[in-house]
Formats: sequence, structure tokens, C-alpha cells
Amino acid sequence: MITFIAAAGTEAAEQGFLETFGVNWPFFIAQLVNFIIVLIVLKKFAFKPIQELLEQRRNRIAEGEEKLKRIEQELAESEQRSQEAIDKANADAARLITEAKESAASLSEKKAQEAVASAQTILAKAEEAAVAERKTMQTELKKEFGRLVTNTTANVTGKVLTDDDQKRINEEALASVES
Repeated sequence: MITFIAAAGTEAAEQGFLETFGVNWPFFIAQLVNFIIVLIVLKKFAFKPIQELLEQRRNRIAEGEEKLKRIEQELAESEQRSQEAIDKANADAARLITEAKESAASLSEKKAQEAVASAQTILAKAEEAAVAERKTMQTELKKEFGRLVTNTTANVTGKVLTDDDQKRINEEALASVES
């Protein structure tokens, strides 16, 4: 192979480089003109519309990315507002629960105080009734005691006592019992 290239190189030097490869100048220039014409036509009718289409796609993609960033930002802001609203609602609910507990405790205390006052009133009335009952019983007991003393005295002495005697004996007996 090296001998072939060397042989071609020496031959090319003798005949001329372009002639060695069979370059025909009129055909070469015609093909070169055709290539330039095709290149201009392709540039004008193929490459330029394709480049414009690619540029439009690039712009739409950039706009889409900007919109996506804007939407993501709005979503983050919306989530933050939602979280703030939830936090505020939770704080309000906690405050209302605390107020309800305080109100219930206050109402419970008020009802307990009313119950204590009612119980004290009932106890006072019961004590008054007991005192009145005791006085009534004491009075009846005194009368009964006086009658018993009078009857006993009448039986012991064997005489019938007068009203004045019965009254005097009752008073003496009651005086001795009360002291």
C-alpha cells in the first residue's frame, strides 16, 4: 500500500495533482455552482424555517418554564396561606376550648355554691324545727313531770291536792329539775 501511494505521489507530481484524480474543470465548476445553488435554496427554504421553528419551540419552552416557576411559587404561597389559616383556626379552637373549660368550671363552682347555700338553708330550717320540737317536747315533759310529781305526792300523802297545791309543787319540781 505504501508503494501504491508512493507511486501515485510520484506520478501525480509528473502529471499534476488534479489531473491524477481525474478532475475535469468545466464539470467541477458546474458542480460547484450547482452545490452553491442547492446550498442557497436549502438555506432559504429549509434551514431558515427549521431554525425559526426551533427558535419558536425554544421560546415556548422558556415561557413554559417561567409559567411553571410562577405556578410553583403561587402554589407555595397558597400552601403557606392555607397553613396559616389552619394554624389560626387551631389557635381559635384552643382558645374556645379553654374558654369553655373556664366557663364550665365557673358554672360548676357557682352551682356548687348554690348547692351549699341551699344545704345551709335546709340545715338552718331543720335546726329551727329541731329547736322548736325540743321546746315542745320540753314543755310536754314539764307538764307530764309536774303531773307525775303531783300524783306521786297525792299518793304518798294520801290527800287530795288543790289547784294551788298542784301549781306550787309543779313549780318547785321544775325549778329543781332545771337547775
